[in-house]
Amino acid sequence: MPNTQDLGLETLGIARREGGAIEVDATLRTSHPRVYAVGDCTTLPQLVYVAAAAGSMAAENALTGAGKPLDLTVLPDVIFTDPQVATVGLTEAQAQAAGYVVQTAVLPLAYVPRAIAARDTRGLIKLVVDAASGRLLGAHVLAAEGGEVIQTAALAIECGRRYGFRVEDLRQLLFPYLVQVEGLKLAAQTLAKDVTKLSCCAG
Repeated sequence: MPNTQDLGLETLGIARREGGAIEVDATLRTSHPRVYAVGDCTTLPQLVYVAAAAGSMAAENALTGAGKPLDLTVLPDVIFTDPQVATVGLTEAQAQAAGYVVQTAVLPLAYVPRAIAARDTRGLIKLVVDAASGRLLGAHVLAAEGGEVIQTAALAIECGRRYGFRVEDLRQLLFPYLVQVEGLKLAAQTLAKDVTKLSCCAG
């Protein structure tokens, strides 16, 4: 729970939600036009890299009036369990609720060479794809080293938003053999091919 008691926020009319979190808009401004807030005391996701990015942006907005929004559309998140749980972008349900017609690919780690070599095939990789554009909307990984895999998926989603990068493009990329992130390519391939019939490194 955010420790925002006894700060005199009510004197300035700074709005807080039930539980004490300070409400901020996309530019990190509170309900007081001259006060900005970031970090775990706010309604932002409680992740250290969000707080760091927000701090820089809030300072710039407060000092220069730039009014830049903090874009958290592509926000990777990792739970460091064993195996790790990593996610970025939309879930299948969220994508459908947003009006997308989706394709999904679910690849058990038993088909990922790195997982086989490491003798740890617990988990899976799931991709959520916009059927109309072929863009990656979300990726969800349950795997050892899942946190290392998810950033590549985040880049694929962001490049799709900005430049039209598609899952087909992901399938064409070269991935080093015996890295866990190769599972993203293999998962993408399952949208068009039977992954059980592919040899290693197959395109």
